[in-house]
Amino acid sequence: MSAIRVAIVGVGNCASSLVQGAAYYSRQASTRGLIHDYVGGYGADDVRFVLGIDVDRRKVGKDLAEAIFAAPNNTKVFCEDVPLTGATVIRGRILDGVAEHMTTAGERGFIVDEGADATQADIVAALKASGTHIMLNFLPVGSQEASEFYMECALEAGVAVVNCIPVFIASDPEWESRFRERGLPIVGDDIKAQIGATIVHRTLSSLFTTRGVTVERTYQLNTGGNTDFMNMLDRQRLTSKKESKTEAVQAALAERLAAENIQIGPSEYVPWQKDNKLCFLRLEGTQWGDVPVELELRLSVEDSPNAAACVMDAIRFCKFAMDNGDSGALIAPSAYYCKHPPQQIDEDTAGRMLDDYVSRFAQAAE
Repeated sequence: MSAIRVAIVGVGNCASSLVQGAAYYSRQASTRGLIHDYVGGYGADDVRFVLGIDVDRRKVGKDLAEAIFAAPNNTKVFCEDVPLTGATVIRGRILDGVAEHMTTAGERGFIVDEGADATQADIVAALKASGTHIMLNFLPVGSQEASEFYMECALEAGVAVVNCIPVFIASDPEWESRFRERGLPIVGDDIKAQIGATIVHRTLSSLFTTRGVTVERTYQLNTGGNTDFMNMLDRQRLTSKKESKTEAVQAALAERLAAENIQIGPSEYVPWQKDNKLCFLRLEGTQWGDVPVELELRLSVEDSPNAAACVMDAIRFCKFAMDNGDSGALIAPSAYYCKHPPQQIDEDTAGRMLDDYVSRFAQAAE
């Protein structure tokens, strides 16, 4: 198979885990930890990173393999010797991509030099020159204007997108139609984790429902010490994040809960946790004879590797769609890998749809 050429917007912890993982699996005989070993013939070692875009001076100008280890990144290092990629991290455009409080936090925040931001023409030229097939959006939560800027760049450059953050692009009919008209696939919005708070919450909610238990109240409270949690200290940036996570859980319930009975979203920034995320989850319901049942769960995960597993699959499904002339929002991959897809579909059904999606094109080629 030919290489899948990927550009990354936002070289943070998620980018670090993804790039480390691609290097890790390129030298491992085992595929343990991957959700799918292959997607349409593409393995993890077929992914090549050809461009990085960021605004932090500690990353701009460096090879992507070096930039992923620069502060404020603090995710687990599981592959220390990532080979140089030959892809230089270029300066992007800030817009609303950097919250004000993130520039006053010293080494733990963002350090941005004054100077001219990249123009749309600059980014489009870089995408074209690098031969990018797929652009990943890893910008901070709340980056509405910045995300829309990069979507415009992708459309002009003829590049597909995996939208990993809770800015609604794939799930917005106007944006989705623009990708479809341009003949470009998009997977989104807001990437799930391999085993994370949302997928566990959805699974437990579905379990209650299928076993005849009515969920009366539920919460999901999370703490972490990475830049994502620090960024979300600005609660004004959380509107789409809370909607994305809440709707993902509501979709798994037999009946929607009133707003006062469901609380889902980031809780607190705890610096010493670094990229470790703690989820405290509670469901209250009634079972046979209206007798109450309660469940509490504590989940501890390294946040960014947890997301990288899903992004690796989404990249490969996106390229497979490009190869087969499919465009617009990819329904099954978006539903399986994202919290706020165009259509909410339970994991079992979406998983079967993924297999059918690959089989359908394989049969057509025979």
